[in-house]
This record gives sequence, structure tokens and C-alpha cells, in this order.
Amino acid sequence: MRITTWNVNGLRAALRKGFENHLEQVAPDVLLLQEVRSTPEQLPWTEPPGWHPLWHPAERKGYAGVATWSRSPPVLVGTGVAGAPDPDGRVLHARVDGIEVVSVYAPSGSASPEAQTRKDRWMEAFLPFAAAVAASTHPVVLGGDLNVVPTERDIHDPKGNKNNSGFLPHERLWFAALLEAGWVDLVRVALGPVQGPYSWWSNRGQARALDRGWRIDHLLGNAAAAERLVGASIHRPGGLEVSDHAPVTVELRA
Repeated sequence: MRITTWNVNGLRAALRKGFENHLEQVAPDVLLLQEVRSTPEQLPWTEPPGWHPLWHPAERKGYAGVATWSRSPPVLVGTGVAGAPDPDGRVLHARVDGIEVVSVYAPSGSASPEAQTRKDRWMEAFLPFAAAVAASTHPVVLGGDLNVVPTERDIHDPKGNKNNSGFLPHERLWFAALLEAGWVDLVRVALGPVQGPYSWWSNRGQARALDRGWRIDHLLGNAAAAERLVGASIHRPGGLEVSDHAPVTVELRA
């Protein structure tokens, strides 16, 4: 099974920029979308051709929102953190062909100190929920834009970004706590201890052209999912042409 996560930075805009062509190249069986920023009624279709979708849009129009598309019909497990209200549409938990998938869009803290405080509170609430999901005896993949860079090899300029949201010490400790809770960084395990590859690039300072990026889009697996890991990849062209984020994919044995 191929599972892809992709922050599309607005699905309506992504469709105009070649989203469907890149999705065909990536060819996932399950697609976890973040920052959809639309309701199904605002799209050309409520059920994209060839897919069975689950939607969890934000209550606020044009903001956040997640979705899960799968080739086989999915079963909704829940939304939000442990069933708590989720007005921004940040967590969607589903089951597809015996594997559970959780599409996650963590808040960004870069806009202001207040935004960072909201992000920190969300991360604190998310951690015990994630730990409980990881404890499952059947395969679970948690994927999405977590807005956190785990280590120095996951960012092009660790020294220059040490005080920036997404690479703050306490945020990296939070990611480490996810791993301690039973999650495995499937992309890092598959690709090894190399620099990058990155999944997000700023629109400033030729970051995209020079590949000065951050790895903030992740696919984590619990122990049962990690045992099935075959490989991983990041489709950089999709991130350059469609969104500021690239689609990230892992492949699991059946």
C-alpha cells in the first residue's frame, strides 16, 4: 500500500496548478491532504473520480481543513484529538483495508507569539492522543504537516533557524516524545541519515530553486506499520509546481 501525505496549500488553487497530474505520477492508494481550505461543495466534485473521500473542513471558510482519499472505501474512526471539538479541521482518523490512517495539520506558530502559544497548547493536547493511537496492535500511519523539523539534518540552515517556530528546542523535544511514545519516522528510516530531503520551501530568497527547505511533512508508523515498511520518497516537483509543500510517500507491504 502506498500512502501519501500532501499539504496542498488550498485544494482549489492546487487543482488549477496541476495537482491531478502530479497525483497520477505519485500514484498513492491512500492520500492524506492538509490545508484543503475548502468544502466539498466548493470543488468541481464532492467525490473525485476514482477516489472515496472523507472530508473534515474547517468551520472558518478558506482556512485549514484535512481530508483522506482512498481507492477503497474508508471507514471514519473519528475527528479531532480524542473526540474533542476540532473547528479548524486538523485531525481526521480513518480505517482503510485494515490499516488506520490519521491525517494531521498542526498549527503554525510563525505569525506571532500568540500563534506559537496556540500551537504549543495544541501539541500538548495531541501528544497523549497520539500515544494512545500508536499503542494499537494493528498498523497505523499518522501523516501530515506537523510544522516541526525533527533534527538538524531536516533543515537547510539549523543555526540560522534555531529561534524560528518549527525548529524551536521544545518543538523538537515534542517530536522526540512522539517517537518515544511508539511512533517510527518512516521516511527517515527508509532514506537513512542523509541531509534532507525537504518537503517545504519558503517562497523567499530562492529557497525553492536552491533547495533550501525544511522537512515538516511526516509519515509516522506504529510498530505494526513499521514492520511493513518497503520504502519512502518525496516528490519535489509537486512541491515546486502545485504547493509550497511536496507530497511525501511511504510504501508498506500488504
